[in-house]
Order: sequence, then structure tokens, then C-alpha cells
Amino acid sequence: MSNTLYDHSAVEEKWQAFWESQQLFQQSEHRGEPVKNPLYLLFAFAYPSGSGLHVGHVESKTALDIMARYYRMNGRDVFFPVGWDAFGLPAENYAVKTGIPPAKTTKDAITTFRRQIKRLGISYDWANELATNHPEYYRWTQWLFIQLYNKGLAYQGTGMVNWCPSCQTVLANEQVVEGACERCGAEVTQKNMRQWFFKITEYRDELISGLDEVDWPVATKQQQLNWIGKSEGAFVSFDLTTSSGKPSDSQIKCFTTRIDTIFGVTFVVISPEKFEAMGLAQQLSAEKRSEVDEYIQKAHKKTEEERKIGTKDKSGVATGLTVINPVNGKLVPLLVADYVLAGVGTGAVMGVPAHDERDFAFAVKHGLEVIPVIAPVGQPEVARAEACFSDYGELVNSSSYDGLTSQAAKTKIVQDYAEVMEETTIYKLRDWLISRQRYWGAPIPVIYDPAGTPHVVDDASLPWTLPTDVDFKPTGESPLVSSKEFQVRTEKYAATHFEDLIKKNGWDKAGAGWRPEYDTMDTFVDSSWYYLRYVDSRNSDQFASSEQLKKWLPVDFYMIGPEHIVLHLLYSRFFTKFLRDEGYFEFGEPFLKMRHQGMIMGPDGKKMSKSKGNVINPDEIIEKFGADTLRMYEMFMGPIEADKPWDVRAVIGTYKFLQRVHARVSTQLAVQVGAQEDQGAISSDKSVQRKLHQTICKLTEDIPNLKFNTAIAAMMEFMNVWEQSKAEVSLSREEILGFVTALAPLAPFLAEELWQQAHQTEQNQSIAVGKKSEVGDELSTQQPTVTQSVHLQAWPAWNPDLAREEMITLAVQVNGKLRAELGIPHEVVAEEESIVSQAKSLPAVQKFLEGKEFVKAIYVPGRIVSLVVR
Repeated sequence: MSNTLYDHSAVEEKWQAFWESQQLFQQSEHRGEPVKNPLYLLFAFAYPSGSGLHVGHVESKTALDIMARYYRMNGRDVFFPVGWDAFGLPAENYAVKTGIPPAKTTKDAITTFRRQIKRLGISYDWANELATNHPEYYRWTQWLFIQLYNKGLAYQGTGMVNWCPSCQTVLANEQVVEGACERCGAEVTQKNMRQWFFKITEYRDELISGLDEVDWPVATKQQQLNWIGKSEGAFVSFDLTTSSGKPSDSQIKCFTTRIDTIFGVTFVVISPEKFEAMGLAQQLSAEKRSEVDEYIQKAHKKTEEERKIGTKDKSGVATGLTVINPVNGKLVPLLVADYVLAGVGTGAVMGVPAHDERDFAFAVKHGLEVIPVIAPVGQPEVARAEACFSDYGELVNSSSYDGLTSQAAKTKIVQDYAEVMEETTIYKLRDWLISRQRYWGAPIPVIYDPAGTPHVVDDASLPWTLPTDVDFKPTGESPLVSSKEFQVRTEKYAATHFEDLIKKNGWDKAGAGWRPEYDTMDTFVDSSWYYLRYVDSRNSDQFASSEQLKKWLPVDFYMIGPEHIVLHLLYSRFFTKFLRDEGYFEFGEPFLKMRHQGMIMGPDGKKMSKSKGNVINPDEIIEKFGADTLRMYEMFMGPIEADKPWDVRAVIGTYKFLQRVHARVSTQLAVQVGAQEDQGAISSDKSVQRKLHQTICKLTEDIPNLKFNTAIAAMMEFMNVWEQSKAEVSLSREEILGFVTALAPLAPFLAEELWQQAHQTEQNQSIAVGKKSEVGDELSTQQPTVTQSVHLQAWPAWNPDLAREEMITLAVQVNGKLRAELGIPHEVVAEEESIVSQAKSLPAVQKFLEGKEFVKAIYVPGRIVSLVVR
């Protein structure tokens, strides 16, 4: 075995430079070749943070890189692009603290990420690299806004936002920490503001049905369905009462999917916003009004997410008001609770604690009545007030409807009370609020005339660029408000594009009185259509040509983190369906197959964070052990979708494995050259040969299924068998190179080194034979050249006959219980009579046959012999 230590630093630097100089991984079009058998692999847009890559990035990028390299070797023309989700809050917050423009910090972060990714050997198509903050990218984001606006799918409306009264600005949910502004610590309130929305609800039914067309994890599809929240049920109107208990002119409408439980309603809960909007505080006593107002003010300081989380706690306050249950005339209390959201359903819910777990918990906490009205079918006596029964059943305590099943009662009750009930379908999904009072985002391409009417910028004036003369210090307004450049540009645009309107209204001909839209777009807008731009990223006339879109899309395989499985996917699917309807392509789902990577945890088993001191820097691992070690270790840690703790001992073990591979291949190739000179053809060690073909078979099955950990385990098993071989040369040169080729997707640098080493050895041998200098008998000094990369080779074939074990082990059962095992040669696997006879003769089987009547034998070839006796 070679004693030469594998110098990973020198090798990896050398081959990275070689691949880049050859533009090895650019799609065929960039090499001037036609595309054939295309495959689009996509990793979710990365945000280029200033801290650089972490080991979680390494896991997901490496997984897709392995697939990209594998499929290229299997004849696919792989498109594997890279880009940056470059707009966003962190860069702007950093600008507030330091005064350094986000354009500068973002550019520096991208430079760092690019260097680290290349160092990992990720075979991205760098020719199509893009960043959302580049004007030629967000030009088309703005174009998309205009198309939606022209179709009535982008509109202005009132939306609830997090408002800091001290900073006088809107905050994102991430800027609200325990109800306070992260900047100044002031209590955050909720405020209605005029905002821009995308009408995603127009596609809500197709966003549901489209899930049947894609290969996604079941849990991901369910998350999508939960967010859309389609519910079929009925509206029910509850009359508010006067102080004397009589019906008033006001009603509270609730939505329910369980109208069969309506006789069990013991309270109604209303959102703080709806309570205020209805002016119900005027009907309260002074003491009760003060109590309710105090509760509502606290609710206004919570974000919507905090209120959703609060459904577990179920806070609420009694109003002293009552409503009338329309089916039995019973008065039930009205409460205000912040877990009820104004924008979901009707903003009010009917409480049936006997048959809803959440209502039951709320009733117990607030001392409300529990009336059971549903029992298991045929067991009316089981209905109890001490527990919650949430299943369907038959009605009890429900007047003339007793004994009806839940389904039958639903239909009949709605029919009988049609004046106060209406069958309907509602959705949780709300339109997408895209306005952000931020600087570092794509400007909304809208200007306002002196009357306040919005006008979209025309396509020819795009990109509507971000101004640079801004002050990032908080002033209570968006930084864009301070830009003179932005204002002057708007006035010039108005003067040249709206001459008729200006003349008609008698406005200033120079455009005075016009102003730009100071809001920028939610960064989700940029990152929810990027997969379309990738395929034609340098097109200055269209967001992408129809030819390129048809050639590559939809995306064949998408890998994203589980944190992006709701909003990002919904928005991407919305854009895709809209552009399809506009005739730009025919598909309606952007991502055909999708999977999620798990999280790399710290050595302590906890999520990595700087505060915990458990963050692993990939640069340090690469410097010490090499990129191939880092790649293979993370793929070997466990299933790609699982969360896994970092283990430095296992890193060292992976490093030693690669050193063994280098030593074994180098030694075998060197010994083989001499053996060929002396002996000619070389015979392979059958056991090593068999294990090699089994290993290639295993990789061929596992890599497409993302089972990288078991693929690497198979390689390690092969190395153990190979090293145990006593043969001086245990594999042929072709077989050794087959192993190196199979290693290439997993450890690309080492594989390239070994591949080139093998071919240089061959060239050296060729140069040395019979080549004499003109001066005398000295050998020629001609140097071998670099051969075609291992990553351009065909995936190695494996031979089923060579992979097959010499002996097969059959399970032998008697009356269905395993009693023994029988080893047989492969060549007799079809000889049923002989195999059954051998199975019967096994000592461990005979004792279960003695004294019994033999009934029959069932033989499953190559697997099992089942004997039946009585």
C-alpha cells in the first residue's frame, strides 16, 4: 500500500481551477451544443448572509450536486443553476447600524458565498448566475407586478400591520420580539394601513387540485392544504339581545362545519377587531367596557402569529352581552378572544365545548356550560358533559333531530332554518400583502398623481430602480421618502408620460405634486419566480423566451428546507398559474418532484447558533480535512431528511476512509502496470469483483432516491473487502476505474485526481516504450497531458451475473414459522424438487416433521421453502 498521504488542499485547488477553466458544468447551450434529454435540478434560493455558508448549506447543496453529477454521467443534459435571494431585512438593518449601504454588504456576502461554494466543488452552472437585487432581474419582478395589475390581480387595500409608535414605522414579524420593537423596545401595536396586495385567492381551488399533479412529501401537501384552509359548512346568524333579553337589530354571523352540533352551542366568541367595528362597546356598562377595552388594547399589541399561538392558551373576556341560539332560542354569552382573527371566516365562532377540543378547553378555563348533543351511533347514553366527543355520531339533546346521524342532521337543519343559515364554503387563504416599508427591496413600479390616484410605470421605463441618495437612520418613514433622486425622477416621468392628464386637471406641467410609491415589494415576490428567469437569465427582451421555458420547465427536482414549504410554494405556484393563463407556457405546477433536507445540529444535539457556541465553520473543516471529507461526511450522517448532530470523530473517520481509497487505488494501479509488463492479462479476485459490482448496483439504486448514507456505506464495505484481498492485483484496470467513476459524484476532487493519475501512468508507460532521444538511448522527456475529466465519463455499468453471490440462503419454514436456513448454489435455484428434499432433510426441520402428515411444500425461488404439515 502507498505511504503517500493524500494532499487534499493541493489536489482540490488544482482540479477546481481546471473545471472552471473548462467551463465543465455549464449547460450544453453555453458550450454551443444542442440540448438533449434535459433535466432541471434546483436548490432553493440562498440568502447571502455576511457570516457565509454554514454546514446546513453544505448538506443540501452537496446532495443536489451528487445528483447533478450522477445524471450527467447517465446521459442527461443537466441544468443546475445558482443565484441569490439578495434583497431583505438583515442587510438593511446592518445599514441602519453601520451606515454601510446594503448593496455593498450584499455584494461582499455573495463574493464569500461564491468562493465557499466553488471550494466545495458544487457543479453549478455559473453562466446563469443571478441576484434579485440586480436591476436586470427586478426589472422583470416589476414587469410581473404590472401584468397582475392590468388583470386586476394587484390592487390596493387596507391591511393590518405591526406598528412601532416610537419609530413611527411598520415592522416585519421578525422585528417584533415578545411584543416589542427590536430597534427601540417600544410596545408594538396593530394598525390598519393602505397596502398593495396580490389576489392569490383567485387561484385557491386550483392551488388545491394542483397538488394531485406533483410528487411532494405528504406532509408538505397537507401544509399547503391547511394554509388554504378550504372548509365546507354553513353560515349561522345569532341575534344579539337587548338589555331585556329580546332580539336586537344586530346579528353576529358565524361559520361552522358542524351544524349538527348547533344545539350544543353554549357561547359565541368574536374577534377584538369585529367587536370594535360593530360598535358593541356602546352597549356595555362602564365597568365592563373598561375591562373589555383593556383586553382589546393588549390584543392590538400582539402580532397575528402570536395570536395564533395563543389558541393554546385561549385567553378571552366576557362582554356581558348575549346572543340567541336560532334553533332553540337559548341565550348564550358573547365573549371577545384574540385567538379569533378578523380576517379568517367571519371573525366570530360558535362554541360547542362538548364536541370541539379547543372549545372544551376554553369552556373549562372560563367556566362555561358544556352540553353534549352528539353520541356514538346506537349509544345515546354515552353522551357526557365531562369529556369532549369530537367524532360524528347521532344526535341527542337536539329536539326533533334526536337519533339522526350527523350527516343527515346537517342537511335537514340547514333546510329547516334556511332564514338564518346558508350552506357555503370558506377559505383561510387571504390575499398576499406585498407592501414593505423598506429600502432594500424591489421598488413597486407605481407613481401617484396630485389627487392620490396610482398609475403603474410603463414597461419601457423598467427597471424602476432604487435610488442611492438615502439615509438609513430611522426617521419614522421609509428611507425612500428622503430621496431627492426618486422624487425628481417621478416628476420627470409624470411630465413626459401624463401630459394629457396634467393638462386636463390643471396640474403643474413640470410634474410637481406627483410622488413615487415609497413601499418596496415583499422579498417573497423576487424569490417566487426565479426558477423561470434562470433558464434565460441574460434575456433583455423577455423574462424568458418561450423556447427556453418549454425546453427546461417545469423543474424536475426541487430541494428546499422545511421552513419554505408553505408561503414560498404557494406564491410560486400562483405566479406559475397566472403566467400560464397569460399564455407564456402550458404547465401549471412549477416543481414536479420535491424533497426537504433535515437540519445539521451542533455537537450538543441543539440547533446551531452563535450564542450557543456550537456553530461549525465549513471553511475550517475543508482546511483541515478537505471538501471531499466534508461532503461525504454530511451525506453519511443519516437520511437526508433527518436532523443529525455533528460528530467530529465521524468526520475523522470519513477523512481516513478517503485516505484509504487514495492509497489503495494508487497502489493497485502502480502494481498493475508492472504486473502487466511481466505477466500480460490480469485476473480479478472474484470476491472483490463481486463486491464492486454490488456496490455500483447499490449506488445506481440509491443516488436517484437520495439515499446517500447507504450508498456511502456500500462503498465503505467494498473498501473493506478490497483491502482484505491477498491478491497482489485484485481488480483489472477497467474495474478500478469503474470504482473511481462511481466515486466521482460523492468525492469529486479525489476521483478526478485518481482518474487523471491512472491516465498519466498509462501515458507515461506509452511514452517510455520504444521512444528514444535523437542524442542517444535516454528516454524521451515528453510529458503526459490532462485527459478528459472523470465527470464527463459514462456512469459505470454493473453486471448482474458478476454481482450475484455464489450461494443463496433460503429461509425454511414449517407451518409459517422459521425453523432453519438452506444454502444453495445459484445454478440450482430452479430445481424445486431437489431443494424441497434438502430442506426436509435438515436436522433443525426434521424434528418438526416427525409424526406429522406432510401436506405440501411451497417454494418461492431464491427466497423461501415453506412446508405445511398437520
